[in-house]
Amino acid sequence: MARYTGPAFKKSRRYGFSTLENGKDLAKRPYAPGQHGVDRRRKSSEYGTQLNEKQKIRFMYGLNEKQFKRLFQKAGKMAGVHGENFLKLLEARLDNVVYRMGLAPTRRAARQIVNHGHILVDGVKTDIPSFECKPGMVISVKENSLEHPVIKASIEAKLPVAPNVEFDAKKMAGTFVRFPERTELSADIKEALVVEFYNR
Repeated sequence: MARYTGPAFKKSRRYGFSTLENGKDLAKRPYAPGQHGVDRRRKSSEYGTQLNEKQKIRFMYGLNEKQFKRLFQKAGKMAGVHGENFLKLLEARLDNVVYRMGLAPTRRAARQIVNHGHILVDGVKTDIPSFECKPGMVISVKENSLEHPVIKASIEAKLPVAPNVEFDAKKMAGTFVRFPERTELSADIKEALVVEFYNR
């Protein structure tokens, strides 16, 4: 299945969860899309609930099915709780780190910024959104991209910076300090259901 590039608001309404993490996508119409969205009261099966949770997280981080499953399998080989390790790997993706540093308003915008070569990792241009950041790595904006309109607007808007990263707006550079704690991520994500889905 290819990566979804359609309207983000539609997916947020479909899963009843703000995939943009700001609530704007559910503010006006907090019900499922379609002409019968308001009256839809179907009870989901156990499989359906697990599938919905998987899709919700996949759309939130902007991965296709193959990438998502590969990362899930990698998390299973790590020491610790499978579901929490999976979320840590998702959070360590370069596009997500750029988003968490407040350099882009959404993960989709962060992905595009990385794809277009505006970001350096430890001084080296890196245009792969799925690049896995390690604690201590320095993520910065390329010198000739300092006036990029999306980056500039995001800095001026003073978007929130995640507690597991540091960012200096004057230097336009930050550090991926550590993997996030589970308590620092959305409580609405139920990663255990994703583990159940793939282990069924």
